[in-house]
Amino acid sequence: MTALHETLLRYVEDGSVPGAVALVARGDDVEVVAVGHHDTAGSVPMARDSLFRIASLTKPVTAAALLTLVDDGRLALDDPVERWLPELAKPLVVRTPSAPVDDVVPADRPITVEDLLGSRTGWGFPSDFSLPAVQALFEVQKDGRAPQACPAPDAWLADLARVPLLYQPGEAWLYGTSSDLQGVLIARVSGRTLPEFLAERVFEPLGMLDTGFEVPAAKRDRFTSYYRRGADRTLELADTPDGDWSRVPAFLSGGGGLASTADDYARFARLVLAGGEAGGRRLLSAASVSRMTSNHLGVRQREIGRLFPEGQGWGYGGQVDIAPAEPWNVPGRYGWVGGTGTTAHLVPATGRITILLTQVAMADPTPTPLMRDFWRATA
Repeated sequence: MTALHETLLRYVEDGSVPGAVALVARGDDVEVVAVGHHDTAGSVPMARDSLFRIASLTKPVTAAALLTLVDDGRLALDDPVERWLPELAKPLVVRTPSAPVDDVVPADRPITVEDLLGSRTGWGFPSDFSLPAVQALFEVQKDGRAPQACPAPDAWLADLARVPLLYQPGEAWLYGTSSDLQGVLIARVSGRTLPEFLAERVFEPLGMLDTGFEVPAAKRDRFTSYYRRGADRTLELADTPDGDWSRVPAFLSGGGGLASTADDYARFARLVLAGGEAGGRRLLSAASVSRMTSNHLGVRQREIGRLFPEGQGWGYGGQVDIAPAEPWNVPGRYGWVGGTGTTAHLVPATGRITILLTQVAMADPTPTPLMRDFWRATA
């Protein structure tokens, strides 16, 4: 942990990030390192319970929540989602990925629940952002790090339905959109709002009392400011504790809307490591956890989305390592990164959990040097 502290401190001192919180756990052995401050002014020291926008670390949580409905028998993996999301019935697909958005053919089959869970709906981002259908998707799939930018779910679905699929359902792994669709599906199937459902089925049973789509006023003294890097490489303030997360947005992003703490997220990671049990209570079936943390992608699918998991696999809501490309790429390692500078992984074979929370936006999908050095230090 001394080496990890020195690593994180180096990135604070060179101005890469104002601060960071790292958690490393194996069983009951938990160590936390907190360095720097909540903002560039140094007004509040970073602490173990500091709150962060966790961005795409939301994706595994949403996938787990949807799987509880599968376990309940409320829906099945092979069910067409048009039963609950009629806006997505009879989608159109561009004839080839590079085709204009008006050169379309009907989908070969309906989009299923498993397509959403595995990010294989046909909507989402490949490695090539210049494709016409991807450019059209950018008009609907807004930056999840700005939660107030999207309309309410019904309007968002209507807009999405007008964008043709880039690939046939099930054919390709594409990033992002499917996780937001999972959140909408959860709400429609359960008859609850996504925050209500997550609180009842995940957060309250696990004791994740600091996790949600808004940060109430009483907790904002623990909420970090959020930054983007400007053209001159300096940090520019993008959001304050009293900003976007001070109220529930119209669109609850299952792909990136949560704020949380290192300890809260570790509670979720322990649920996955324990095969779906927590505190003597089963929240998720062992079969669902197994599917969640297993790779579902073939070689071609991994290549289409290579920009994101860097050639590794994908389960439900997160990356699954299949090849030891770097010291930290242990086969079976599950987790993901968030565009606000967050990362969390678990290794089922060893029971190890590693979480890093920072508050500077990633410039692109490539993991930052800080993330890579964190993974190296905790491998």
